[in-house]
Amino acid sequence: MESVYSALILHSLGKDISEAAIEKIVKAAGGKADKTQIKTLVTALGEMDIAEVLEKAPMAGTAPAVSGGGGGGGGSAPAKEEKKEKEEEEEEEEEPAGLDALFG
Repeated sequence: MESVYSALILHSLGKDISEAAIEKIVKAAGGKADKTQIKTLVTALGEMDIAEVLEKAPMAGTAPAVSGGGGGGGGSAPAKEEKKEKEEEEEEEEEPAGLDALFG
């Protein structure tokens, strides 16, 4: 994961994403650079437009807010709870693409 973060840092700074640059960032942060993983990442990233992938990737925290509605009639509370539970289940079922999209 450190390699992916390093590649994103390099991209955001407009620098070349190279094996040496990623390794340097990982080591500077106190991590251990996995050269095989870095090579695979650089190869995969060379075939894609990172800016486009990041633009299309879903961002964390973009789920719609659930409004609480006012108090009042006690008869409708269970129905509201069911609806809320159903929405939560649907949110849990969605698989985040995030950075996984970078790997195919």
